[in-house]
Amino acid sequence: MSTVFDAIKSRSSTRGYTDEKLTEDEIKKIVLAGLHAPTATNRQEIRFSVVNGDNPVLKELDEEKNKSFGNGRPGAVNFYYGAPTLFILSAEEGFKWSRLDAGIAVQNMALEAEELGLGSVIIGCIEGAMWGEKRAYFDKAFKIPEGYKFEIALAVGHKGTSKEPHTFDESELVEYV
Repeated sequence: MSTVFDAIKSRSSTRGYTDEKLTEDEIKKIVLAGLHAPTATNRQEIRFSVVNGDNPVLKELDEEKNKSFGNGRPGAVNFYYGAPTLFILSAEEGFKWSRLDAGIAVQNMALEAEELGLGSVIIGCIEGAMWGEKRAYFDKAFKIPEGYKFEIALAVGHKGTSKEPHTFDESELVEYV
């Protein structure tokens, strides 16, 4: 059994997946990791939409993302790199801590995916498309409740590629006061 710190140290963004689908148990564990994340004032305002990677709306979202964000990743299959499952996190609009709460939840989910031996990549590049002129369409397609808005997403699947976790120089990044 690994520790949480082992998962933190070993996790890196996965940008290529096999065709193998996630099991219901894997999906449930990842969602539960997000649900267990703390929220400001225990608001519990984060909502989770679980989307199959072959859902045709994702192609439309990718096209819309390319219009608003540009396609700066040559060779990428799509914004979620062909992952078999995408988790879209939305939150109560207007609550000032929603972005932070969604970030905490998505990190829990990414670490659970790592614990399960799966790859993941945290996705924010679809924000312009999700908040743009087709917002109502995408909100309906992903069952985002009224009064909520997209915050962040997580693509998850069996790793088809691997990458070493990033390195850093602690002496350049940390000050002890």
